[in-house]
Amino acid sequence: MARADVRKTYKLYIGGAFPRSESGRAYAVEDAKGRFWAHASRASRKDARDAVVAARKAFDGWSGRTAYNRGQVVYRIAEVLESRRDQFEAELRTAEGVTASRARTYVDASIDRLVWYAGWSDKIGQVVGGANAVAGPYLNHSAPEPTGVVAVVAPAGPLLGLVSVVAPVIATGNTCVVIASQPHPLTAITLAEVMATSDVPGGVVNLLTGPQDEIAPWLASHMDVNAIDLTGVEDAELARNLEIAAADNLKRVRRPRAEDLLATPALDRMTDFLETKTVWHPMGL
Repeated sequence: MARADVRKTYKLYIGGAFPRSESGRAYAVEDAKGRFWAHASRASRKDARDAVVAARKAFDGWSGRTAYNRGQVVYRIAEVLESRRDQFEAELRTAEGVTASRARTYVDASIDRLVWYAGWSDKIGQVVGGANAVAGPYLNHSAPEPTGVVAVVAPAGPLLGLVSVVAPVIATGNTCVVIASQPHPLTAITLAEVMATSDVPGGVVNLLTGPQDEIAPWLASHMDVNAIDLTGVEDAELARNLEIAAADNLKRVRRPRAEDLLATPALDRMTDFLETKTVWHPMGL
């Protein structure tokens, strides 16, 4: 007897749960050959606000963990992703029309990228912090601290691009609200399923799907968002408007720039979203 396919429902990822958009809206996602693949939720302003609330709620607990423990969690994402590599390779072939070899390269690079940032989580403080030389009976020490809630506009790469912008943000103790690639959102939601089963606390990563020019302005102007990464913004005018909106509460802004996602990343992906705290201690009596 013939049976009907069980179609997957792709939802948002907010606060560790997978809700539908409160607006009830969705948009059609096509595969690389232009054929209908599935519907993705079209996030609204309310969804963006809910995601920021979830990220803020999770920040104290996540930033308060030891850097080593955060590294363990990021490494766990890599472990689970490794165990589901066949699914991701198939989704990349469908979404982008790449060859099996190229899809495998992207999955391998995504796993390696997570491991790389996991290893840096408890080492970045020693590299960019330290004791400062001062004249006087004082000890002066600088240490990096997470910025807070970071809004991220993800680049087009539905797996490696997303991992490349999210991993450095959470490895350094920040929480984030991510706008997935509009044409390729489905693999991003599958990655959210991996995070939901990888010991990542709810709210540390929140993922929205829909048009970036509709969602990003609400995040850029949100007064409880501390920084914004515009890596995935391809429209120069939109990027400029988002940067202007971000200035209202002095957000840190990472401007879009050309990047080779397969290359080893520089440390600035971590340091862009770190603050430096300097403490003075008197010496002697």
